[in-house]
Formats: sequence, structure tokens, C-alpha cells
Amino acid sequence: MSKQWILKNRPDGLPKDSDFELKEVELPGLKQGEIKVRNSYVSVDPYMRPKMSANEDSYTEAYALHGVIDGLSFGEVVESASDRFEKGDLVINFSGWVDEAVVSEDKVKKVDMRGLPEVYFMGILGMTGATAYFGLLHVARARPGETVFVSAAAGAVGSTVVQIAKAMGMLVIGSAGGREKVEFVKSLGADHVIDYKDETPVHEQLKAFAPEGIDVYFDNVGGDHLDAAFGNAKVDACFAICGMISGYNKAESLSLYNFSQVIAKRIRLRGFLYNDFAASLPEFESQMAVWLKKGLIKEKHSEVKGIENVVEAFKGLFEGNNIGKMVVKI
Repeated sequence: MSKQWILKNRPDGLPKDSDFELKEVELPGLKQGEIKVRNSYVSVDPYMRPKMSANEDSYTEAYALHGVIDGLSFGEVVESASDRFEKGDLVINFSGWVDEAVVSEDKVKKVDMRGLPEVYFMGILGMTGATAYFGLLHVARARPGETVFVSAAAGAVGSTVVQIAKAMGMLVIGSAGGREKVEFVKSLGADHVIDYKDETPVHEQLKAFAPEGIDVYFDNVGGDHLDAAFGNAKVDACFAICGMISGYNKAESLSLYNFSQVIAKRIRLRGFLYNDFAASLPEFESQMAVWLKKGLIKEKHSEVKGIENVVEAFKGLFEGNNIGKMVVKI
């Protein structure tokens, strides 16, 4: 039997326990080209929230009501009807919030462990690490010596952006909420850290830390952080738009006071997705492995245990409960 979290109701605002249901389902027998995976880790991510809303203008298809919530998972092949996978292989898959699943061989990637812990491939060497790498270096085209502003700098993607930027010789300003997270971002090497829970507005703190402006903004938040970046951008600044977690649970539209600066400062603004760079993943994996080996980048995650606690972990993303990548160990 497989334990599977399904979407029972479409959330209105912040997700609630009643929006989800944990079911036990008997899995079908394997067809040729399929494998059975027993997951050891499943991921909870902010991007999942828009997919739970039927009418959200999302970049991916919405989750089906009463369907399984899919997403990144790490597991072991326990049964195989595939010529490409054997029992015991460790794999990345997208079966989502389940402990066991039957998946097509085309939807699975065998993992070269490189002597590293499994959890690394859920974050720093996985989707969030790659998102940080490609967003900073390929989308924003950040260069040594430039001033980089990173929102949600204590989160999964943001904390990796901070470390890559420092490894590449950039001046980094991070943003985080509360003393513990501010100190964590400082420990990653950030030159300055904005506490967005402070009484001083984000745009004023950013101006104080970057009086001459910022060259690059890596956006995970939207809202007042994005507006502050517009107001403090240098001419020809580059913005990599990764996420807007501040608006995922709100019905009202985003309002930007400083948006006109995109014209005056000739700001280059580009949204992007992890999948945009699928062909270049070997480049990322090779470089990240080197940085990890040299100690230039460190892995940090928040871990919740038990398939029954997946929803609690997911809700925690919007309550600021995670430092680094949030994962659930099955």
C-alpha cells in the first residue's frame, strides 16, 4: 500500500489541513518500462502553492482536485520492469507526496551519489541548487565585483545564491526575517543582511547598504522587495525573477511604486524556470561538486520526519519555519 497526499480542496489564502487528505492506495503491477520506487525524501516547495489554485495563471498545469500532489522525490528502486533501472538504484523522481510509487522509466533519473548524502540531491545538488546557479549566472549574468541583492536569502534557493555569488567574488546583500535567519545569512558570507521584520522599510535598508545602487537582483519574494530593488537599481541592472512567495496566498494584485525605473534605469528583467536549463545540468552538477569539495558552499536544510507530516512542513514554508531547503524524510 502506498500512502499518498491528495488535494481535497483548493486553498483560499494560506493552506489549511482540511485542504489535504492522506490516503492509502494499492499500487498496480508493473508494466514494461515502469519501476516501483520507495521514497526516502519528498520535497515541499513554494511553487506548489499556485498549482493548487484552479484559476491561477501558472507556468505549469494546476494540480487536479482529489489528485496526488506531485513534486521532487528521492528514493530507491524496489522493483523494476525496465531495462534501464535495477533494484537498488537510487533515483530522483517526481512522484511527489507519496512514500511509494509506480513511475515510468522516462520520468526517473539515476543519481551518481559522489559519496554525498541523499538529502543533498533534494536541494544544493538538485532543483533548488540549479535554480540558484542558472538564475544568477545565466539569467542575471552576474559578474565578479558586482553588487547582488538576494531576497529570501535564508531559504533554499536564496541561501545558495548568496554562496555562489560570494564564491564568484561579488558583494552580496541578503534579506531575511528575524535575528536567527539574519545571522544564518551572515554565516554564509553575505556582506550585509536586511531584516525585513525590522521597523525600517526594506527600501531604506537597501539604500543604506548599497548607496550607489545594485547591479543584480535575484527575486524570490516579489512585493516590497521587488519594489525596493527597482528603486535602488543601477543603470543596466539585471533582475532574475525566480519566485514571488509574498503573493502566493493573496487575492489582490501586486502594486509597484517604483516600476517606472525599469525605463529610466534600462533594467533587464527576466523570469525563468529550472527546466529552461535542463540541457546544461551537467555543467551545474560538476561546478557545484567542486565548490562543495572545496568548502566554498555549504549545505543547509530543514527536515521534518514522517509522510504524515508533509502538510505541516509545506505550511511551514509560508510561516518562515525553514532555514535552507525544507524536506520531509519518509
